[in-house]
Amino acid sequence: MPAAKRAKKATRAKKSTKAATPAAVKRILLVDDDAEIIESMRTILEAKGHSVLVARDGSQGIAIAERENPDLVVLDMMMPKRSGFLVLEKLRREYNHPIRIIMVTANEGNRHRAYAEMLGVDDYIRKPFAMDRLLESVQKLLT
Repeated sequence: MPAAKRAKKATRAKKSTKAATPAAVKRILLVDDDAEIIESMRTILEAKGHSVLVARDGSQGIAIAERENPDLVVLDMMMPKRSGFLVLEKLRREYNHPIRIIMVTANEGNRHRAYAEMLGVDDYIRKPFAMDRLLESVQKLLT
């Protein structure tokens, strides 16, 4: 095969590889013990092109965050093993680089919201919520 033809073929292969690898895929970690909520959030976020990781309790959430380095964490407040507040504290204290965190909760109290904000949560969403509300927050925090 002539050198010019090989070079042209190699260039074509490079272009097709670049097109197949989306640069803007963001990794989102969902930390919640409610399977229905996890599946709803996962479905909508994956439909928007995000890569989704799932943890079913706070301890698992910390382990996955440390190992997988997500761009964003969506964190429930009330969970087994380790509450959302303890996860938030640990991620803010020990994480190597800034990580965006959205806390979701069914708790109505303003005291809890104020505490989450003091710990550095980026957004606070009360359950039940419209998935559009979550998508707005994700979009705002990841751009």
